[in-house]
Amino acid sequence: MSAVLSGRSTDDDPAFPSAVTYDAATSNRRLQRARALVRRATGKDLYPEPEQLRTFAEDMFRTDPVAERFVDEVYGTLGPEAARALLDKALTDGLDSIENPPPALVELFEEFETVPDWVDPELIAEGEEIWRRWGTGLFSVAGGITLEMYTEAAVAKPLSLAGGYAGDNALRRFLETSRFWIDVSQPGALLTPGSAGRATAMRVRVMHVWVRRTVAKHPEWDVERWGEPISQSYQLLTLLGGSVVPASALWLTGVQTTPREIRVLLHYQRYLGHLLGVRTQWFPETIADSLRLLAFVNTTRSYDAGAEGAELIESFPAAFAGANAKGLERIRGKYNAMMYAAYSTIYMMPTTRFRYDMPNPVPGLALILLRLPAVTLIETLRRVSPTFRRLHEKVMCHHRENWHRWQSSGRPAEFAHGKGGCDADVHAVSSSAGPEDATVLPAEPARLALSK
Repeated sequence: MSAVLSGRSTDDDPAFPSAVTYDAATSNRRLQRARALVRRATGKDLYPEPEQLRTFAEDMFRTDPVAERFVDEVYGTLGPEAARALLDKALTDGLDSIENPPPALVELFEEFETVPDWVDPELIAEGEEIWRRWGTGLFSVAGGITLEMYTEAAVAKPLSLAGGYAGDNALRRFLETSRFWIDVSQPGALLTPGSAGRATAMRVRVMHVWVRRTVAKHPEWDVERWGEPISQSYQLLTLLGGSVVPASALWLTGVQTTPREIRVLLHYQRYLGHLLGVRTQWFPETIADSLRLLAFVNTTRSYDAGAEGAELIESFPAAFAGANAKGLERIRGKYNAMMYAAYSTIYMMPTTRFRYDMPNPVPGLALILLRLPAVTLIETLRRVSPTFRRLHEKVMCHHRENWHRWQSSGRPAEFAHGKGGCDADVHAVSSSAGPEDATVLPAEPARLALSK
C-alpha cells in the first residue's frame, strides 16, 4: 500500500498549511477504505495524484507577483487616485494611449493581453453563453454553496476583520459579485479588448493585491496555518466554483448542464482565471480531476471559523428580507429571503446547516418542487429548438439584469481599487492613502463551492 493510503508521512508529502488536515485525512481508516474502494472501481484514487497535491500545496503560498509589482511601483509612486486613473485609461483606451507608461504597467498588460495558446475562442464564447443561460440560477447556487466554506477560518476571518459580513453589507457585496458574473459572461466579454468584463477582471485582480496585503499583515492572520490570503490555490477553487460545482448542483433545481458543457466551463473559467492573475502550476482539465480535488479539500477541512463563520452563514439568507422596505419592495424582499433560505438548504451539507440558526426553508423548497416540471420542460425545449434556445437566453439575460437592478436599487458596482469599493470574488478593501492604512471590508468571498 502506498505511503499516502497507509497514512505514513514521507519527505515527498505535500507541505500544506496546518489548517489543511492532510495527515489526519490520510491516516483515517474509513477514508483509507473509501479511497481503496474507489481505486478498485475506477483505477484512480479518490484524491489527485501526489504531484498534483504537492503543487496545490505550494500554490497555497503563491500569489500574483506581477500585479503586486504594479501596485508597488505605480500606486507607490503616483498615489492611489492617479494610479487608478492610469489603469482605467489603459483599460478603456489601451496601453498605447499612455505616453511613457510605467514598466510595471507594461508588464501587467503584456501578461493580461496575451492570449495563451491553449485558449479556444469558440469554447470561451460557449462558456459565456452557459452562464447567461443560467441567469439568476448562478447567483442562487453560488450564494448557497459559498456558505459551506464559511466554516473555514481561512475564508471567514478576512471577511470578519472589519466587523463581519452581516446585514446590508452581505447583500451589497453579493450584488457587486453578481455584477461581476454578469459582466464577464456578456457576449465576447473575455476576448474583446476594452470590454467591461475584461476591465472588471483587471480591477478585481488589482483589488486582490490590496486585500491580500492588508489581511496578511493583520495580527490575526497566520500564514503557517492558512497560507497566503487569496492564494493561487484558493483562486483555483473559486474557478471550480464557477464550473463543475454549480453545473452539477443546478440539476437539483431542474437546470440541465451536460458533461460536455461542464468541460467547456472548465476551459472558460481557466481563461477567466488567467485574466484574474491565476497562474496555478496545475489546473484540472477534466471533470474527474476537478472532483478529486474537491473531494480532497472537503475531507481535509478544519471547521475552525467559530463565531466568525456563524455570523457569515446566518447573515447571508437573512440579508435578502429587506427589513426596512415597504409595500411591494418588502414583499419581493421576503420572497427572495424565502428562496435563498431554500437554496442554502439545497446547496449546503445537512451536517453543516444544522449547526447554525438558519431560516425555515420549507416554503421555498415547496416552490422549487412545484416549478420543477416547468423548468424541466423549458430545458427540454431549449435543447431541441434553436429558436426557443435564443428566446430563452434573451429572457434569462433580461431577468438577471432586472433582478440585479431591483436588488441594488440601480446603484452601480464600482469594483474600486486603492480607494474604497470591493472586489468581485473574495474580499474588499478601502483605503484613503494606500496599503499602509487600508482596511478590510466584508465582502462576498471566493465561491469555493465544495459542498457537492
